[in-house]
Amino acid sequence: MDVQQAPRFADRVLRLLERVEYRRADSPADKAAIYRLRHEAYMRAGTVEPRPTGMFHDAMDETDNAWLIGLFIDGELASALRLHISASPRARLPELASFRDLIEPHLTAGRTIIDASRFVSSLEFSQQHSEIPYITLRPTFLAEEFFSADYVIAGCLAEHQAFYRRIYGAVTWLAPRPYPNFKRSMALVAYDCNRQRENIYHRYPFFQSTPAERARLFHRSSNVADRVLEAIGRGEQHVHAL
Repeated sequence: MDVQQAPRFADRVLRLLERVEYRRADSPADKAAIYRLRHEAYMRAGTVEPRPTGMFHDAMDETDNAWLIGLFIDGELASALRLHISASPRARLPELASFRDLIEPHLTAGRTIIDASRFVSSLEFSQQHSEIPYITLRPTFLAEEFFSADYVIAGCLAEHQAFYRRIYGAVTWLAPRPYPNFKRSMALVAYDCNRQRENIYHRYPFFQSTPAERARLFHRSSNVADRVLEAIGRGEQHVHAL
């Protein structure tokens, strides 16, 4: 992105964010809506086999360290993202299935990793708003501050690595490998939170957030977030949901 264009782009994203609500999917109905959106997006991309239910989900959607997040524009589901947080091999991450040899040593060392997956968007909203990829990934930056993460990782198609390099300054940790439930291989990209955060915020100020916004999204009445924080001994402590 041209440096002179960046402020104008940031202004457009900030204006769109005024119409956006990030909603954690806790109810069966909210989860089903995200699963249908995933199925539509993956079928459109030709990366999965059709499922009779018209929904795409797996066991990792139900783990304690998973957050399913829907992005709503003017009240309509526009995109979705799944985040898993772990600082121990005992708390599973989706990418371990394909990239265990590289990820597990980081978890064994106690590093906090956010695994961002199931990044999908509605065709209609994507055609209307070129900013959709940026605002869909924004909860990742809220999570990295809330949980004081060391790394954000993501499995992505080979041709999408440039997108993650552009947004995150991410680097490729591993070349594409076979990936569960997908017809195509995925590469593993990673973002060093502590090294890159200030540069990212300078370039994309809309990724910044307040403690209250982070708490609304990541603290759950079940106190799962608190248990994750207690297990890793890091992050922002919130006793009450906001």
